[in-house]
Amino acid sequence: MYQFFVDPSQIDIPDRCVIIMGEDVNHIRNVLRMRPGEEISVRDGRDGREYRCGILSLGESEIVCELRFIKEDAVELSAEIYLFQGLPKGDKMEFIIQKAVELGVHQVIPVAASRCVVKLDGKKAAAKRARWQGIAEAAAKQSKRAVIPEVTEVSSFARAVGMASGMDVALIPYELAEDMSRTKSLLEGIRPGQRRKGYARETLRLTLDKCREAGEAQVLITCDKDNIPSARTILANGGVLENEVADEPGLGQSNVIQRYWITLTKS
Repeated sequence: MYQFFVDPSQIDIPDRCVIIMGEDVNHIRNVLRMRPGEEISVRDGRDGREYRCGILSLGESEIVCELRFIKEDAVELSAEIYLFQGLPKGDKMEFIIQKAVELGVHQVIPVAASRCVVKLDGKKAAAKRARWQGIAEAAAKQSKRAVIPEVTEVSSFARAVGMASGMDVALIPYELAEDMSRTKSLLEGIRPGQRRKGYARETLRLTLDKCREAGEAQVLITCDKDNIPSARTILANGGVLENEVADEPGLGQSNVIQRYWITLTKS
């Protein structure tokens, strides 16, 4: 079964309607030559759920689908794997991202280390990141991942170390290591935690219900830019990013705070 990713705003659960737009429209109409009634899998790339849909109509700019049912799939790894990857020469990064996503990595952080030959300025880095993110999305679609792993902006080595220091386990490949026995024992000792079970999302949902009862119309929630799990929890509960502001140095990992608004009343 073919799988496609859409923005959460294109999924209307109350009306049981899903709209597919963008490049996938041409792919569905003219490459796959799908017809009304055929079933497809749709995900928003964030909450991990699968939205099983049937095609209703195929327009020039959008595909209208009927939402048939929702599956709470557990297809993602129980442990979130963050790949800190030094910038390689040529197009090797594209291959690394593709295979890492297919293998289940949660996030890829490109790192500009001091010995990296590749040097990217701001404009080139932004263009590269956009291309890398497209490769990650294509690989997630091809391997039927429940989420689209993020390829972050290029990080300095110091910032990468700071991010890794807050994680449960850090593994650093070393070419002069004697054998894999130590690495194997470390991997075998890792046990799934309580992440990706929906506890944070449900806790925030219940909190928002209390805010509604109190008569609040909107709620402002902030999180560190590098705190991707928190950002996903906020987005899953209807958060809309307003802007990013500078944080006090040393308080967060990125020194950047993201501000999200959640509207509690229907317009």
